Amino acid sequence: MGMAYIIPLLKGLRLTFRRLLSKPITIQYPEQKKPMPPRWRGMHYFDKNEKGETTCVACGLCVAICPSRCISLEIGERQDGTRYPVRYEIDSLRCIYCGYCQEACPVNAIRLGAGYEYVHFTRDDFILDKERLLGMYEPKKISASGAKR
Repeated sequence: MGMAYIIPLLKGLRLTFRRLLSKPITIQYPEQKKPMPPRWRGMHYFDKNEKGETTCVACGLCVAICPSRCISLEIGERQDGTRYPVRYEIDSLRCIYCGYCQEACPVNAIRLGAGYEYVHFTRDDFILDKERLLGMYEPKKISASGAKR
């Protein structure tokens, strides 16, 4: 009866010592980030034109194709007849990040970036409006005191 307990214990110790001497596979997360695969679909953002405005032409294809119905669009028209989004919102908590909106866009205005660190405390902060989508991947400005804005 004593050998029945000792053999599994020795097998476990052998496995432990084998792993102890091997190279660690842990990533130190905040300092080191794991590279995302090329097909990774992260947070949404808008492409900008030369004026800093969105390239979206408010065609509504992204709204029509979205399976989770998380995109809302209000269309406006300029004096020259071109359309633009007056209000464009994505509920990122409802989104399933399928990428259909990116595929359906005829002008490649909406994109899914590589970002995955998007943390807030209230549900309203997860609703991405046009201004947030335009500024999603802009570099953070550092003030004279060293604080990020």
